[in-house]
Amino acid sequence: MTDKLRVGVLGLSHDHVWSNLQSLIARNDAELVGAFDSHEELRQKFRSEFEIEACDNFESLLNDSRLDAVYVFSSNAEGASLAVAAAECGLHVLIEKPMAASLAQADQMLAAARRNNVRLMINWPFAWWPQLQHALRLADEGAIGNLWQVKYRAAHAGPQELGCSPAFCDWLFDPHLNGGGALMDYCCYGAVLARVLMGVPSRVTALTGRFCKENITVEDTALLAMTYPRGMATAEGSWTQIGKLTSYTTALYGDAGTLLVEPRVGGRLFLATADDPEGSEVDVPPPAPHLLDSAAHFLHGIRTGEPFQPLCQDRICRDTQEILEGGRQSVEAGSEISLPLVI
Repeated sequence: MTDKLRVGVLGLSHDHVWSNLQSLIARNDAELVGAFDSHEELRQKFRSEFEIEACDNFESLLNDSRLDAVYVFSSNAEGASLAVAAAECGLHVLIEKPMAASLAQADQMLAAARRNNVRLMINWPFAWWPQLQHALRLADEGAIGNLWQVKYRAAHAGPQELGCSPAFCDWLFDPHLNGGGALMDYCCYGAVLARVLMGVPSRVTALTGRFCKENITVEDTALLAMTYPRGMATAEGSWTQIGKLTSYTTALYGDAGTLLVEPRVGGRLFLATADDPEGSEVDVPPPAPHLLDSAAHFLHGIRTGEPFQPLCQDRICRDTQEILEGGRQSVEAGSEISLPLVI
């Protein structure tokens, strides 16, 4: 391994790719060496933005002997296949959330990473919010006592309304490539938070509907409820909400306090207790250098062998995929589903 880790990109159709690549090229310990995508307009955008070649054949990129690792930013289903192919070539993999379109794909990715002794990191945009990182630490340290509920809502007016690219929308609205609609795309955030903080639930129930988007074939709204022996968690996802009120807010409820996490970098963290029922703002320490963004964390994990932070760990994200799959089965059956799933 050279002083600079050499990274290629498999897939450019997930719009999150561009900001993640900007974080990567800003570093002096990594080198971006190439990309693959099937869309000529995306390959051209990559060439124009980075002055690096992009190809239309993923095998050509994987056969590049300069590579140490890859970023995967394709559809959930295609990305899973690309991640497995990269792992089989001995390459470390960063893939955008929620890991895959199905539990079977997630299991294949996990097995390929273990078989080839490579690192597999799942990137969640909210994993780099300092206030959320600190809230997870406080909850783990018992600052709010025994945790009994996790609540998260992810919502916006819709991918097209948000300005997502046509290539991104094409697969977000495809139930096979995405794994669903708002349930997979947005309830995944609350599901991974619940898995990190409370473990795997014993039962899941989901409700979905297409209430506002008549021009799509997947659900635009979803609610996922997770039941635990001594608690519960809820994940809300919507592509129908006007305005930002309540969006991307995290609430953690314990028997000795409540934590409220505002969204995005710069958001605040509040703690309420019996002695301070109205709640007060908590000072959030600056994150460690390896927790600043996806590139810093991925490269640090490869170089040191240290575990990724819990939100990004492959086993936890595999379990999150099982929670989402249980939710999808709940919608189809119209009833509660027990976990673990019978495969």
